[in-house]
Amino acid sequence: PFLAHQSPAGGQSEPAVNAELVKLEKVWNEAHLSGDALALDNLWADDLVVTVPRMRVFTKADGLAILKSGHMRFERYETSNVHVQAYRDLAIATGRLRRTRTVGEKLVEDDWQFTKVYVRREGQWKVAAFHASEAPQ
Repeated sequence: PFLAHQSPAGGQSEPAVNAELVKLEKVWNEAHLSGDALALDNLWADDLVVTVPRMRVFTKADGLAILKSGHMRFERYETSNVHVQAYRDLAIATGRLRRTRTVGEKLVEDDWQFTKVYVRREGQWKVAAFHASEAPQ
């Protein structure tokens, strides 16, 4: 069957699921800004795959190591036009991400469109995939 016709995730109402996912989007953003590796460790699925411009594809372990190293810090991490949609135990979040980060001594600006895939495992939503591409100017 076509996913758009599936019932909301886990019997929860669609608004409740979408509100939970919107909250998790805020957790994601705030954890990046504050360098909160524990929050991201809890949010990311063990099999997370991250694909973003100008970086190699990386895993949960890679992402946590980057964050914990302190080599990269975020000064800005803002999303807009975020849309979330759940399909049983899978959900998709899309939107635009603007971030400013310091890598070593270099300031880097990113303006991306993103797609994030959440999976619900043992009653908890986890990010299994994050993909971003350059936003059109």
